[in-house]
Amino acid sequence: MAEDSDSRAIADATASFLEAQEDGDRVLETVLATDGEHATWTFDDIELDSGTFGELVSRGIVENADGGYRVADPAAVEAALAGDELEADRETEPDDRTVGLERLRTAVEPRAMLALLGALIVVAGARATAFRAVFQRGRVVSPGNDPYYFRYWMETLVGDASGPLDYGVLVDSPAGIFGTRPFAHATNWVVAELLGGGQGAADTVAAWLPVIASVALGVAIYACAVSLTRDARVGVASVLVFAVTPINAVYTGLGFLDHQLHQYFWLGITILTLTRLAVDLQRRLETGGDGRTAVRDHLRAPATWLVAAVFGLSVTAGVHAWGGSPLLLVPLAGYVALRVAMDARAGLSPMRANLPLLAGLAVGSALSLALHHRWGWHAEFVATTPALVLGGSIAVAALGELWRRLPVHLGGLLALEGLVAAVGLLAFRQLQPADWAAAMARVEDLFGRGGATETASLFSTEYFVIFGPLYQLGMGFYIALAVLGWVAWLVSRRYEPGWLLVGTYAGSLLVLAGIQVRFAGQLAIPLAILTGLGLVRLLAVVDLARPPVSLRDSEPGRAERFEADPTVAADGGLEPAIAMPDGRRLAYLLGIGLLVFGLSLVYVPSLTADVTYSEAQLEAVDAIDDHADAANRTYPETFVLSEWGDNRMYNHFVNGESQGYSYARNNYEAFVTGTDPDGWYDKFNGRVGYVVVTESNDEDVPDDSAQARLLENQGAGGAGTDGIVHYQALSVTDDVAAFAVVPGATLTVSGEPGTTVTVETNVSVSDETITYERRATVGDGGQATVTVPYAGEYAVGDRTATVTEADVLDGRSVAA
Repeated sequence: MAEDSDSRAIADATASFLEAQEDGDRVLETVLATDGEHATWTFDDIELDSGTFGELVSRGIVENADGGYRVADPAAVEAALAGDELEADRETEPDDRTVGLERLRTAVEPRAMLALLGALIVVAGARATAFRAVFQRGRVVSPGNDPYYFRYWMETLVGDASGPLDYGVLVDSPAGIFGTRPFAHATNWVVAELLGGGQGAADTVAAWLPVIASVALGVAIYACAVSLTRDARVGVASVLVFAVTPINAVYTGLGFLDHQLHQYFWLGITILTLTRLAVDLQRRLETGGDGRTAVRDHLRAPATWLVAAVFGLSVTAGVHAWGGSPLLLVPLAGYVALRVAMDARAGLSPMRANLPLLAGLAVGSALSLALHHRWGWHAEFVATTPALVLGGSIAVAALGELWRRLPVHLGGLLALEGLVAAVGLLAFRQLQPADWAAAMARVEDLFGRGGATETASLFSTEYFVIFGPLYQLGMGFYIALAVLGWVAWLVSRRYEPGWLLVGTYAGSLLVLAGIQVRFAGQLAIPLAILTGLGLVRLLAVVDLARPPVSLRDSEPGRAERFEADPTVAADGGLEPAIAMPDGRRLAYLLGIGLLVFGLSLVYVPSLTADVTYSEAQLEAVDAIDDHADAANRTYPETFVLSEWGDNRMYNHFVNGESQGYSYARNNYEAFVTGTDPDGWYDKFNGRVGYVVVTESNDEDVPDDSAQARLLENQGAGGAGTDGIVHYQALSVTDDVAAFAVVPGATLTVSGEPGTTVTVETNVSVSDETITYERRATVGDGGQATVTVPYAGEYAVGDRTATVTEADVLDGRSVAA
């Protein structure tokens, strides 16, 4: 009967408590005496420290009842205390539905949910610091350069599709759109269609999808942290750390529609689902069952297979979200290898214990290959990577089964697993040489590419090695490193598959971030959990909080002054509720929070400001847009040449062609550093319609360079220099100047041979008056020709000449 099974479980939990506690007899006698005097009682009615009391509650010896507590089964506790055996008619399975309802009830403890809501608001707020810069002049101005690539393809798909069910656009769209980031493009398009399609929906997605995805990822981080620690405080702290991690906040900020938001979210789902699978098995082992029974119950639970299916979907989504996705399967492969060794060491069947993981990976592999072969998504080697990991995982699980039956040291198993990985890669190279070559080319492109900030190392010497992590990840980075060391110690001694997972991902991503800082955004996800645990531990050290449950084995019961009102993690384990200290301790708490988060609170807005666009740049966009409309220019006559990091933005708003920036990257630097901007007019050959020159970081810009002549002098000439012929100023500020590239009107001026004539006019640009001036020498025929880029009335000595805008745009000749 169920009651017999419950009584036996409580008796076993009591026996386990007696073994773990030196004065367990006294504790249980105290609790039984109090329980006999009251129908229900409170924590204040007994003389126990909060740590010991928490152990009683977490083991199920003491339970909630009518707003208080009671001993769950006094008879079973007394029998265990006396060393008597309980009799049970027959074994019964636990009522999973009842357990599930109890977990749901306790998982939504009001204070924990309120704290989580506040943390998620911080997540959204940290990503909306650039609100005014994003919503400018009636536009959604995405920060950075790459988001305009994703906006280009989203708007293309929206324009081609007839609605969210027209999935044919995912197959028949222009070549290249689904080459490296198919799932990201498809998700952006689907969300835009669900919002009604059109430009307004596309702008809404571009602005808000990164923020919404980050909030959803924050929920996943909370769930993962609470599953691991059974402590809502660690969950909330982890979300707060994630909220203000500078590099992640920038890459998922308001308007930053890039592949990062997709890969971060699905990486979080992968870690969460694997954590839930690992923790579920571990909890079943902790409740007193033998390994075989725990694995059996784990495999029989429907929730296990639902989580495994979600894991498989996250693998598929992550693989097709961006070009370098196979790199994020490396931590997964490493986790499987170490998990098999951990299972074998604990006496579990590695194949059966990891069967849900293998099943989920099989689902992910099948879907990844299907999307590639049916719809042409991604490259062959990328779509095949999950299958390679699956094959290797099955092989190492089989090795684990063999190791359990042979007297071989655990190190031998790990060595054999490494050999399996090497043989698998060698076989892939020999059997699929084309895919291997494509993979190596992608690796070289990913790690050999330079010129961008994200390609530097997290530990760059530019920031003296130690300051790079502070700048990108915040003060919590070094707290997380300490916790990561504790995790390594823990998994080497105990069966902790959940912590093994987080530690493996954190360690692997730390290595990748050490190569290129772009991976620090992914590293921030497992690092947030480690930092959250470390932060709560730090508060416990200074007597501001109870120690996290994961650290209490060595330090039971601290801070008896806190109320023991329980909250429960998603796995059902009881843990004291979130409680705020009062008085001076609250000030200490805020001080420590400021110490940990202070740098991040400074760096998040400053890093975000580095990638946003100024009002002057948007003024240049408007001026170019107005000129293009007035001149009736169409692409490519409307192409804007600018610094390559801004190029997609200008072209997105001017002509909608923001797919690439290679022309700007190959030509802009040579153009602005050269001394003959008019000579570039012929080189442009109709390819460039507008030029935007911005302030250079180089302090030694030559006075005769195009950079100086266009930005500082607006190409106007004067002071003994000639104005520039083919560049008509449209918008000028101290650090941004926009010009239309024009043929110019040619003035024919008569005069005495050998004399110099001066042609000048005043032009109003950006509420400033520019005096444009050119000089020419009269030839032997008594005439001089001068080409000018502006319409208006020109003074030629004591004469005048009127030039129209049509004269300038069509390259006509005008007589003075």
